Amino acid sequence: MTITAADFANLSLLESAPLARLLQRARIVPSDGMPPHVVTMYSLVLCIDLDTGEREVRRLVYPADAPADEADISVLAPAGMALLGTAAGQDIQFELGNGALRHLRIAEVLYQPEHDLATRFIVNNRRASL
Repeated sequence: MTITAADFANLSLLESAPLARLLQRARIVPSDGMPPHVVTMYSLVLCIDLDTGEREVRRLVYPADAPADEADISVLAPAGMALLGTAAGQDIQFELGNGALRHLRIAEVLYQPEHDLATRFIVNNRRASL
């Protein structure tokens, strides 16, 4: 699992034993070193349900932000912890509230804040140098 230093710092403030265990295993990278295909906080992710083939878009958010939209998943939810730090092409599994397991494939990271910021920075610098 790979997460940004900023996400690590913010997530470390949340009081959650399962999240703390997850963070202990994390590989921490600077925001500008995060590959664009990895799920970070506020990423929009296209998932495919491996049991039904259903496609859905999800956004990983902090607990205070969830659920602003039905697509939002709190990082403290089992699905949120399973998504955090995974990459496009990976499969995740998590338990639903009724005890059933859900299997998803991360088909694509549609939006990642770190990549968006880096892209805008490069474009703005290029325009400034013209």
